[in-house]
Amino acid sequence: METITTKQKIHGLASQVAEDEGLELVSVDVLGSGKRTILKVVVDKEGGVTIGDCEKMSRSLEALLDVEDPIRGSYVLEVSSPGLDRPLVTQTDFEKNLEKLARIITTEKIDNQTFFIGRIIDVGEGWIRLKLGKKGAKEKESKDIFIPMDKISKAKLEIEF
Repeated sequence: METITTKQKIHGLASQVAEDEGLELVSVDVLGSGKRTILKVVVDKEGGVTIGDCEKMSRSLEALLDVEDPIRGSYVLEVSSPGLDRPLVTQTDFEKNLEKLARIITTEKIDNQTFFIGRIIDVGEGWIRLKLGKKGAKEKESKDIFIPMDKISKAKLEIEF
């Protein structure tokens, strides 16, 4: 029999509340323990998240957490948006951010490197394609690289000015 972890239980509850509030649950992290437990919940929606969205999510989730009580003792609940440099975790995250600049770190070397910055130009089942190269570089100075999703250890959007 498989036991459900506290994080999985909270993720399920947060996902339910986010859906009810018209939001997308991006991530749930449980940091620390005892009286110093921090529950970080990140939500998003098309067009961006407002402070009001975070407040409603926080109140609704807090009420559900009080009833379900998955965390022993006290904790601090933080609900926020993913920010400009949002993490990219799922295939859908990459699809929503086509043409945007991303920073990707891989678990294995691809083309003799594990760190890439490039534009997300295509996404397929289990892979992404980045266009590497400097902004304004000539077409021949840039190159495309395919990165398998299961080789990505960390990915996030780069802030562009």
